[in-house]
Amino acid sequence: MIEGEEKIKALIMEIRAGVGGEEAALFAADLFRMYLKYSQNRGWRLKVLNSNPTQLGGFKEMVLEVSGEGVSCLNQESGVHRVQRIPKTEKSGRIHTSTATVALLPKPKKTDIKISPSDIKIDSYKASGPGGQYVNKRMSAVRITHIPSGLVVTSQVERSLQQNKESALSILEARLFQKERKEMEEKLGERRKSQIGKAQREEKIRTYNFPQNRITDHRIKKSWHNLEEILDGNLSKIIKAFQKK
Repeated sequence: MIEGEEKIKALIMEIRAGVGGEEAALFAADLFRMYLKYSQNRGWRLKVLNSNPTQLGGFKEMVLEVSGEGVSCLNQESGVHRVQRIPKTEKSGRIHTSTATVALLPKPKKTDIKISPSDIKIDSYKASGPGGQYVNKRMSAVRITHIPSGLVVTSQVERSLQQNKESALSILEARLFQKERKEMEEKLGERRKSQIGKAQREEKIRTYNFPQNRITDHRIKKSWHNLEEILDGNLSKIIKAFQKK
């Protein structure tokens, strides 16, 4: 655990489809629903900052803000999540392997990150997505480019330009804060750098095996059955397994 992590009261969660095309996007949507229901069970507040949905109900990307007491326990969810199942789009009955990535960034306090207006470029464009009354009707989507770092963030889930601007700024602040923290930790030597691995998306952390009705976490080498129940938001047994190690 990174020093001070237990004091974190809000996180920015980024879920992205990985390898596997539309099936990966559908799996990303499954992960979003799992975290949504778990957050509701814990009484946390969850706000969608940005999403990029697909025609079949999946997500190429979903960015959320999760806030409440104890949200730091979600940091263990960072990494590559792998699913093995027969996709809805598969007609021959073959089992496919797809992935989605989860990244957790601490939401900085306003005093932690200060962004100069001269350092950002803000563009507006028409929101896009698979339908919806407001899609492609107005210039409500926002793209913010942070010129010094080259970071680019977008938001299009809200109906107003101002709301999407605020959401995009929240994402940008979190990414800049994480970038600065990572650079600082790397300077502190190998002992601290070993802790950063928890947030690296390249690490495969968990497999969701539908044919065997089993979830396996590769970091603690432990498996659980009743996969659908866990995907329905019952993450407590996995969360507790990490807290006991």
